[in-house]
Amino acid sequence: MISIITAVFNQRGMNQLFYEKLVEYTENPFELIIIDNNSTDGSREYFENKKFVKLIKNDGNYSYPFCQNQGIKAAKYDYLAFLNNDIVVCPGWDSKIIELMEKNKLEVASAAATENYFSRKITKIYRHKWKIIKDFFLLFFGQSYFSVKSMFNVMFPFWKKFSEKNFQKYKDHIEEGIVGSNVIMKKTALDKIGFWDEKIQLADLDLFYRTKKRSLEVGDIKPVHILDGVFLLHYLRLTLGKKNRWRNPVNFKDKNNLILLEQKYSKEEILKYDTRRICD
Repeated sequence: MISIITAVFNQRGMNQLFYEKLVEYTENPFELIIIDNNSTDGSREYFENKKFVKLIKNDGNYSYPFCQNQGIKAAKYDYLAFLNNDIVVCPGWDSKIIELMEKNKLEVASAAATENYFSRKITKIYRHKWKIIKDFFLLFFGQSYFSVKSMFNVMFPFWKKFSEKNFQKYKDHIEEGIVGSNVIMKKTALDKIGFWDEKIQLADLDLFYRTKKRSLEVGDIKPVHILDGVFLLHYLRLTLGKKNRWRNPVNFKDKNNLILLEQKYSKEEILKYDTRRICD
């Protein structure tokens, strides 16, 4: 059983596709905790009466870690999945992730995604193809439901077959790293690494550092790993917009509480803890 936590701010078409594929491809009993940051395009209304959804209504657009902690407090299941709204999960994603986390004794992990998949070479190929498809549909159809669904269908016309083949090929391959669009955590990890740090907008990397630090100093948790056997399509930039917006989070209601990652960690600490696989 799994609690899925997702913050949204507008993007009605993407939210619809995200929800539909989640319902279609999730195998375990689940709840979807939507933190709506005062959407104005009908996204809040879309989720209000949807099956499996627990809706939290914010009065403004809050930062990523603030919203994730809201979700944790509302979650009832032992597995927490922090998913961006601009991803499409693969068939059986939850069962596959839980299987691999249990097998490898991981309490925090990420599935592979468009931005970080197996190797630098493969990632580059996928991202290049995805950019061509995405830019075409955004140019002519915007971010409508038709547009985002068509992008997915063109990129992966045989999604189920691809997903199963990928799982069989890469299920035994994991490597230290994190993919910010999706983080899966067992609740037992909260007692060791705590909740998300609400001061850090780049909270996924902060989580990776804290988990790595705990593994080195205490040894009761493994670092975060990427599970290459489970691949999720991440739309990339539909949510973030301009690159590096996290460095100047002017639009968040809690912006005065946020600091840069470099204000929390020294250069020496970053060199010590940053053992990620980076495919950018």
